[in-house]
Amino acid sequence: MSVRVGVVGAGGRMGQTVCQAVCEATDLDLVAAVDPSFAGINLAEVSSVEDLGLEISPGLNALIAANVEVVVDFTHLDAARKNLEFYAQSGIHAVIGTSGFTETDHGEIAAAFTGSNCLIAPNFAIGAVLMIKFAELAAPYFDTAEIIELHHDGKVDSPSGTAISTAERMAAASAEWADDPTTSETIPGGRGASGPAGIPIHSVRMRGMTAHQEVLLGTTGQTLSLRHDSHDRSSFMPGVILAVRRVGDAPGLTIGLDKVLDW
Repeated sequence: MSVRVGVVGAGGRMGQTVCQAVCEATDLDLVAAVDPSFAGINLAEVSSVEDLGLEISPGLNALIAANVEVVVDFTHLDAARKNLEFYAQSGIHAVIGTSGFTETDHGEIAAAFTGSNCLIAPNFAIGAVLMIKFAELAAPYFDTAEIIELHHDGKVDSPSGTAISTAERMAAASAEWADDPTTSETIPGGRGASGPAGIPIHSVRMRGMTAHQEVLLGTTGQTLSLRHDSHDRSSFMPGVILAVRRVGDAPGLTIGLDKVLDW
């Protein structure tokens, strides 16, 4: 039996791509699309999906009317916080692609999702998830590390959720990091932001980019570079579809796509 899926933020660039991916999955049915900015417009007019006769709805009640089982939400942080309350109260499983949630948010979300499940991932690209895992594995064998994350110029938050998650995982894997030798900065901030365990994180915002990250690790006589590049939003879709399929079997709140991967 196909899973009934709704997409919130369906008219946005990520939302359009998610709609297309859901439509292409034979075991999923796209039954609801929500986006106040595109309300009343046939979904096929704003995305490349086939004409399903599906009109974009202005509010979340459309999810209930369509008996949605899993919702995919790529809205902004403030909107996602409010939406999550609705999903939890309505018993709808949620796959969230918004970054910026705090530990307090996580606690509140976990407490709310008792009748359905929620999966939040800072990055749905499976290659990026593997990069984080490799960095975590390498961390105990190196003395220094830095993270450079590069995104399109429409990304408003910095550093990225992926970079922060990477630093957190590396810091948890090793507490033995050499001190930064810098004693003065000619330009304030020249060494980037100080992440978990003091690992420097550098953010680039540039036109022509999508989502990229490089982790540099160094020790005596050697360095290791780990890099992942998402050249197109389609790179996130295998991870999104995987999350939609598995969120129902991941009780409560799950942080990170890696938690539902088979490794």
